[in-house]
Amino acid sequence: MLKGVPPFVTADLLWVMASMGHGDELAIVDRNFSGFRVSTQTTSGKLLILEGVDAPTAVGGILKMMPLDRSGDTPLTHMEAVDAPGELLEVHRDVIDVCGEAEGRSIASQPIERFAYYPLAMRSFAIIQTAESRPYGNFILRKGVL
Repeated sequence: MLKGVPPFVTADLLWVMASMGHGDELAIVDRNFSGFRVSTQTTSGKLLILEGVDAPTAVGGILKMMPLDRSGDTPLTHMEAVDAPGELLEVHRDVIDVCGEAEGRSIASQPIERFAYYPLAMRSFAIIQTAESRPYGNFILRKGVL
């Protein structure tokens, strides 16, 4: 056990976050996402599973230790709903709120069409699969610097 580290954060997740560099991305995905298949294409080749943890909790815990990028476009993207393009779902709003709270600034999330999300997730550093059961609970966080 380490001080200040959320209890669901594993040693592998700590390794992933420490190994990432500025601008590297981390895909946080829901329980329905094809995590194993997509993770084989990531930089690390890692699929980390956080059982019993929803997307906002996972993102909040990660952002206690990892800053979001402050340069360029938004450091947060989400998979948009096929039947409601451009609409922020509850899970999206929840994660945006967690990001804003963790960063102490307003954070916007860029919507990504469902099938365009997969290649973006494949180029991420790793896939973190949560137990999020709400549809389209898939996000990408871009790491910043301290």
